[in-house]
Order: sequence, then C-alpha cells, then structure tokens
Amino acid sequence: MAQADISKEMIRGYTGTIVLNILAQGDSYGYQISKDVTQLSGGDYEINEATLYTVFRRLAKNGSVEGYWGDETQGSRRKYYRITDQGMAELAAAQENWNAAKKVMDELILGKVEQHNG
Repeated sequence: MAQADISKEMIRGYTGTIVLNILAQGDSYGYQISKDVTQLSGGDYEINEATLYTVFRRLAKNGSVEGYWGDETQGSRRKYYRITDQGMAELAAAQENWNAAKKVMDELILGKVEQHNG
C-alpha cells in the first residue's frame, strides 16, 4: 500500500496544535520537535525549520509557550520551549475541535447518502 499523500496545506493550519501537543509532553527545542513530528507521522510529514520557528514566535506572542535558554555545557546553547497553562487550554480546545471536525469529515467523505424515492 502506498504511503498516504498528506497535503502540506492540510497540515499547515494545525502546526501550532502539533507543537503544543509535543510540548504538553515535556519541554523541548526546535530540532528535537522537528524529529518528533517526523516520528509521530511515521515519516509521512516533516516540518521545516523556518515553519517551526514561525510557529514558536506566534505561540510565544500569544502566551501559549515560553522560551528559555538551556544550560548545555558542550556545543551551542539551545532555546527550549515549555507550554503554558494558556497553551494547555488552547491545545485542549483544538483537540476537541479536531475530534468534532474529524467526525463531520468522516461522514462527508465516507458516509452513504440515504436513497430518496421520487
């Protein structure tokens, strides 16, 4: 069976929610989040750095995440992100909206129309 052809446009509206989901599981930094996205999608989707850092800026501006510098002793310092309480609420609302939308889309795309007589 061929890999699912996942449209980047389809995912684009959910990149913030994807990042929030990963950060809800623990603080992280850009490169690791990029690897997590690839792993979560089974390799079917990769998020590029430019997109990821745009998402970080937007989420930080909205108060959904906070950034801080790590204290690595070797190599360059990493900027880590943590989800805030507001980010947790935003994630919960987005997941609820996703579940509702998914149910409707399943019906619209997979559902059968009742046959009308006459």
